[in-house]
Amino acid sequence: MSLIATLARLEAVRAGHAQPAATVRHRHVAERPLVFVPLTTAGEAGAPLGALIGTDRDAPRLLAVPQPRDRDLRFAFLAELADVILPYIDSYADTVEAAERSETDPETGKRVKVEVELCADAPQLIVPSRAGIDFVRLLGRSMRFRRTAEQDPEAPHPAPPRVPLLGRWLTHFGERARVPGSSLLLALSEVLARHWTTGQSSLEDQHLGALLAWIAPPEGVSGAEAALRAELARDAAGQLECPPAGPATDPAFDNKLLAPAIERYDRARTALAAAEDGLEADDRLGALTAAEQHIRALVEQCTRPTWEKVWDGLDLLRTLPEGAHVAERWTRDRWSFTGHRDRVLAGEPPQPRRDDAVTAANKLATREREQARLDAQEALDDPLVMAGRRLAGEAFAGEVTDVAMAYSEGRRPSPRPLVTVRTDDRPHLGERARAYRSLGGKPQSAEFVGFAEDGAPEEGGPEAGGSLIVLRILDKMGRGKEPEAGSVPEKGDHLCFTLFEHEQRGGAKLPDPEQTPWTHGGPPGEESVRETPDPVTEEDVL
Repeated sequence: MSLIATLARLEAVRAGHAQPAATVRHRHVAERPLVFVPLTTAGEAGAPLGALIGTDRDAPRLLAVPQPRDRDLRFAFLAELADVILPYIDSYADTVEAAERSETDPETGKRVKVEVELCADAPQLIVPSRAGIDFVRLLGRSMRFRRTAEQDPEAPHPAPPRVPLLGRWLTHFGERARVPGSSLLLALSEVLARHWTTGQSSLEDQHLGALLAWIAPPEGVSGAEAALRAELARDAAGQLECPPAGPATDPAFDNKLLAPAIERYDRARTALAAAEDGLEADDRLGALTAAEQHIRALVEQCTRPTWEKVWDGLDLLRTLPEGAHVAERWTRDRWSFTGHRDRVLAGEPPQPRRDDAVTAANKLATREREQARLDAQEALDDPLVMAGRRLAGEAFAGEVTDVAMAYSEGRRPSPRPLVTVRTDDRPHLGERARAYRSLGGKPQSAEFVGFAEDGAPEEGGPEAGGSLIVLRILDKMGRGKEPEAGSVPEKGDHLCFTLFEHEQRGGAKLPDPEQTPWTHGGPPGEESVRETPDPVTEEDVL
């Protein structure tokens, strides 16, 4: 945890409510997100119990599994879930716009620009917490390889046709959620915790009710008291007034309400199967229907508070203006969505259970690059985030006190003006360290020359009391002998320089999966040749 985050938590405790951690919204929030509040059965993570899902706060779709151990009922739940999610995804797949993308020409090997289709928008799935993202990934992994009756007529427990397709999409959403800055699948508790700092631990922030209690506590109640009430308050029946944000359920709910209801459903189903005549079957069918409706009511009772709080959290996020780079990151999400749509339409197989060496390395490199890009963009978009980087010595801001024109040495001298900045920050500057400022949305680089004589001793640094930093501007000044207008800071300008790069460079190109060396598993789909072990002899046995 950074120093400024620690200070914000202490201030939240003192003030009694959460403190802003950002002045702008750093994640995209769609106009019509699909909110998904799942529940699972205790003791079996892959057994869904029910869910509330929908794009309308006032009209959610309730899904429930009256007996989670019954595979047929679980597949029926997944099929019903597909009937909700897939049409929502399809509504974004047909509206496209023309866009340019760089591709390698197979004949020349050069990068050329080609015009392709890009979806004009993309779907967005919102779950209450990080555990909800893990559940989405688990569902995708368990569904995308299911065999349907059409694919394999002899498969036990065949899945409905749309279930494997939903599994592929949920897997894509789950993989995209691992990319820093992506907004296709968001855990609301993490997004809120990114924009507000509470007086509790990051683990406690995963409880959506407690987190919202710190951000917007009731009148006359501190955030700590409201959060404690959200976590522990129970009604007259001993049930939590604010149940966990899923997919886990409260043990008191499982033992006192859910277990008896499922047992009642099992008895009713057994009795219906043993009915001997039509009249008796009608009565027992009514009892079975009543038992099922009771379980559905319990699922709604457990998920409805979280459903309301998710929408409250979205309303809070919409009060913040969107950051300048959010649209750029959402465009990358749109490219990701369009690419997966094209793979599905092309009939490609599902994502593999395990990535090959090249794919895994590419994913890791992408996530590292996107994390560095996200950290830089959030600082550039938000002065409060930049304050944390300045406090950590990774940036500095100040007023330009002097500008001296200088030129590089060589046959064709180029402008290299020296800019002196007065700052109260203490950046970690080394010899010839690079600094960057944003100029028209592009990074302009500068080189650290030293500290001015009247600001600090020439030997030493900010720790010795220096406050005048001399920088040499290196680029973004045009190609002429004289710098272009506005490309060089002027005396009196207030500037902010960072010691981190604004744009991330790509790494070394990895070989194609078909060219994977044998040291990394060989080409995908080919079994590596292994030597057979020596036969066991009598001498090998003690």
